[in-house]
Amino acid sequence: MAGGLVALLDDVAVLARAAAASVDDIGAAAARASVKAAGVVVDDTAVTPQYVHGLAAERELPIIRRIAVGSLRNKLLIILPAVLLLSQFLPVLLTPLLMLGGIYLSYEGAEKIWHKLRPGHDDHAAAEEKAPDENTIVSGAVRTDFILSAEIMVISLNEVVDEPFLSRAVILAVVAVAITVLVYGVVGLIVKMDDVGLNLAERPGRAVTKLGRGLVKGMPKLLTGLTVVGTAAMLWVGGHILLVGTDELGLHAIYELVHHLEEAAHDAAGALGGLVGWLVNTLGSAVLGLVVGALAVVVMSLTFHRKQSHSVS
Repeated sequence: MAGGLVALLDDVAVLARAAAASVDDIGAAAARASVKAAGVVVDDTAVTPQYVHGLAAERELPIIRRIAVGSLRNKLLIILPAVLLLSQFLPVLLTPLLMLGGIYLSYEGAEKIWHKLRPGHDDHAAAEEKAPDENTIVSGAVRTDFILSAEIMVISLNEVVDEPFLSRAVILAVVAVAITVLVYGVVGLIVKMDDVGLNLAERPGRAVTKLGRGLVKGMPKLLTGLTVVGTAAMLWVGGHILLVGTDELGLHAIYELVHHLEEAAHDAAGALGGLVGWLVNTLGSAVLGLVVGALAVVVMSLTFHRKQSHSVS
């Protein structure tokens, strides 16, 4: 009886270790997949605060919460089942879909740069901007988030496509929840930073007041910095997806050129070779993303945006 109990406990311990190892593997895979989607995550974090700009302070967090719920619903109920079915039955479509997402990311990054370079564009847009109701704000934000979430999930799927189906589903669900909590948690902190700063600025104590004023002054700079980082990340991630995708589809020239430059930089930099090589690869990916994105901006300007302006007029 005692021997049987010991054997049973030993089996339970083995199962527990296996389960712990499985959890560790899922966590590691989810982290790896999330890192690959970093460019889209940063852009999502940079874009979302604009939806509550100018609204009453007490309505900012409720709207962010509604957008976060809509984002999680997008990921878990629509995008996750779709990408799982795709990976199970039509995996050959993953690379083309990833490349379409790469083109979209490159377009978004290039368009942001183009808007910054166009004189008077932001002023004109601000003059025409109207304050929509909360339902319109939330629905518009959730629609935009759907595109970014789809790209996050497809990029993440590409990192774990060789995992068993159930593990793949769990990993992607973990990624969906973790990224949503991260993005909208950070967004909530960002949009309340000025309120916290104002509160601290009104409290006694020179150090506290100085900190509060610093937070108020620092928020616009933080948003600007997030926008710049998000734009650069979109060009890098989008370009890298296209770089790898063209190589997988048999068009090796661009990939081989960047890879050759990366190896040359690695060999020339000595002890810093790994870092320098990575920077060269990143720069090459970003340049490719910028070129493709610029072409996409031109095409959209000559087709969709022109039709849109004619219909408005």
